[in-house]
Amino acid sequence: MSKTKNELYRTLDGAEPEGERYSELLEQCRIWNERDEYQKIIDALEAIPDQARTPETDSELARAYNNLADPGEPRGISMIRRALALLKPHETYFEGDHVWNFRMGYSYYHLDQEGRGLFYFRRALEALPGDKDTEELIGCCEDRITLPRFRENFRERTQKTWAAFAEQEAELRRFMEEDRNHEQGEELTGKCEQILNLAFEDISFEMGFNGRKPELILTPEGDKVKLFELVYFQKHAPAEVLEHWNILVGRQPAANMGLRSGEWEISGDDVRIRLEQTGEKSFALFAYCEKLLPLLPEEEGRAWWLLTTLTDQVLGGIPHMRYIDAFHVLHEPGEEPGILLTELPGKLQDMGLDLSSDPEAYLEGSYTGYRMEPNEDPNGDWRLDVIAGSTNCTALVSEYLNNENGYMDALHADGAAAGFFCYPLESFTGENRSQQIFDFRDKLEAALREGSGGDCVTLTGGATGIYCGYVDFIAWDLLTVLTQARAFFENSHIPWADFHVFRRDAGTVALKARKE
Repeated sequence: MSKTKNELYRTLDGAEPEGERYSELLEQCRIWNERDEYQKIIDALEAIPDQARTPETDSELARAYNNLADPGEPRGISMIRRALALLKPHETYFEGDHVWNFRMGYSYYHLDQEGRGLFYFRRALEALPGDKDTEELIGCCEDRITLPRFRENFRERTQKTWAAFAEQEAELRRFMEEDRNHEQGEELTGKCEQILNLAFEDISFEMGFNGRKPELILTPEGDKVKLFELVYFQKHAPAEVLEHWNILVGRQPAANMGLRSGEWEISGDDVRIRLEQTGEKSFALFAYCEKLLPLLPEEEGRAWWLLTTLTDQVLGGIPHMRYIDAFHVLHEPGEEPGILLTELPGKLQDMGLDLSSDPEAYLEGSYTGYRMEPNEDPNGDWRLDVIAGSTNCTALVSEYLNNENGYMDALHADGAAAGFFCYPLESFTGENRSQQIFDFRDKLEAALREGSGGDCVTLTGGATGIYCGYVDFIAWDLLTVLTQARAFFENSHIPWADFHVFRRDAGTVALKARKE
């Protein structure tokens, strides 16, 4: 970019905080900013207690952190995250404000989270139409969501994280052994979280001991897209770590365990449930817990978390994800008493359901077929021409069709990208046309699994449309995957082939260009 960070940022126009002291301080911060003396701004504003700072001083402090940060260094990344933490609480206060939205977008942009940055840059441009700096950064974000590039992709982040864990695992084990009364659990999890954040922008996990080895339990919290990441990460744990640790994905079943959060403590025998079937092997679960009734008027979300987490412990995190597709907290007991939560595993087993906690087996066995009413417009968005398809990650397909980007933004923040290859079906002709189409897809998928690309991609399904065929995947090293796919398409009879992320508002990347 042609401008420095300092030039790209604005001063606060108006919006002075009340009080002469803060007005003078903000004016001094502007002078320091013009002189590139960002550390003086940080020192002055961080000296103010958190509760005494105003939205304006927080915004000014965030600007200083962003301007001082080098995004290529770990310390710089920490500064940018600090800037976001300062800005986020004031979204309502600064609604419609160009400067605040610009700073939010700029922070996300330098964290390699261009999708989230784009949202705020577009709001900044609405507040100040025609602003060249904002337009330039919108263009950068649109380019980078179309063809994601990362300082470190998820494959590299995974390698880096396990290397760091291997270096520190002995210290973590010693810490756990010495803290037998669990008095320093927060410090322990903080040390582990710092390591895991090398790979994950956001991660939920638990640590424990099974009598033989310490355990690191990575929890998807019901997010199937996150589960793909966790499975990939778990599979790459090095031997020197696995010698001393159990690395698990999903909470393991332990029916007799209780759950405590602050003053609240419940067990499976405190909860009554009933199931309503929503699909062939899926259910809505309705839970009632008398102990938690005082929580419901003002903290129903906390009660919901306690009950869903307890269900994870009783049933196992993976069976919970597999069979319970809706979870409801009841404010009063139902007409029928239902069963105790501790009886849920037995009930599902009596129905012939597999309660395995193997997350990879769950993903591989969860393909779902779907049919669509195809759009016959040849110029319509990709995938709208689909007649039928199958996927083991319905969340990505549904979000794309609904023009939403939450899962994509979360993957992007971790250096991963989900997308699909699309190619024309017009060159498949003859009586066995359908078989030709499926055979071609099989060859493409085999090519992606072979060689260096096999460690860089997880295939998630495919679809057949009126005009195009589609192969879906999550890439842990996108550029390697695209290079391998490009070679395959170049050596095929297909006249052209494209790559597109699971975003409706992104552009298309040509892998084999159309002759015209």
